[in-house]
Amino acid sequence: MIIHQLILTTSIIVTLVTILFAISVVIKRNDIADVAWGTGIFVVALINYFSGEQNALSLILTIMAGLWGLRLTTRIFLRNRKKSEDFRYKKWRDEWGKWFYLRSYFQVYLLQGLLMVVVGYSFIHANIFGDSLQIEGIVILGLIMWCVGYFFEVVGDYQLDKFIHNSNNKGKIMTIGLWRYSRHPNYFGEVTMWWGIWLMISVLPLSYVALISPIAITYLILKVSGIPMLEKAFQDNPDFQEYKKRTSAFFPMPPKAIYEKNHSQ
Repeated sequence: MIIHQLILTTSIIVTLVTILFAISVVIKRNDIADVAWGTGIFVVALINYFSGEQNALSLILTIMAGLWGLRLTTRIFLRNRKKSEDFRYKKWRDEWGKWFYLRSYFQVYLLQGLLMVVVGYSFIHANIFGDSLQIEGIVILGLIMWCVGYFFEVVGDYQLDKFIHNSNNKGKIMTIGLWRYSRHPNYFGEVTMWWGIWLMISVLPLSYVALISPIAITYLILKVSGIPMLEKAFQDNPDFQEYKKRTSAFFPMPPKAIYEKNHSQ
C-alpha cells in the first residue's frame, strides 16, 4: 500500500513540477518554484486523502496542509510579483549557460518535486494507517504544537513584511516583535509545525518511517536553504552581527540571556 501511494503521489507531483518548469521557460522566471512549494505539499496531502483510506486524522491533517501551504504560496507570490527574478536563479542563468534549462529541470523542479513527497510523507502515512486511530491525548498535543508553530510562522512573516514595507526601515535589521527573541521565528514555527504533525501520527504503525518528514524540513532549514543562505547575505553587515550576538538563531529566548552568555565565554 505504501509503495502504491508513493508511486501515485510521485507521478502526479512529477507531472505538476514539469508543468511548472514549462511555465517558467515561457515567463523566464525560475522562482515560480518557490511560489509552488507550499501548494505542492498541499497537493501531496490532497492526493492521498482522496485516493487513500479517508479518516478523521487524515482530514484534519489535509486541512492543516492547506492552511500552511496556500498561505505560504500566496505570501511568496505577492512578495515576488513586483520584483525581478530571485538573485539565486539569475546567478544560475549566468553560471549554467547553455545547460541552464536542463539543469533547472533536474536540479530545481524534479528535486523540489522529490522533496515535496519526502516532506509530505506524513500525509501519506496518515491516510494508510490512520483509519483506526482514536483522537487521543498525543494527537491533541501534536495539534497544539502545530498551532504554536503556525503562530510563530504567520506572525513572524507578518511582522517582517510590515517592517520591510515601511520605507523608514530601509537598510535596517528587523529586531522587534518575535524577531527580538529569535533571528528566524518563522523558520522556528515551520519546523515546530512539522514535528507537531509527526507527533499526531506517532502512535500509528511504522510511524518511525514518517520521521523522514520533520527531519528533512529541519535539515533543509537549519543546514541548507534556510538559515545559512539568509545569514550569508548579511555576513558583512555590522548591525546584523551585533544582532546576531544577542539573539538566538532559532529557538526563541530572551535576548539579554543570549548576549550575556556569549560575552561571558
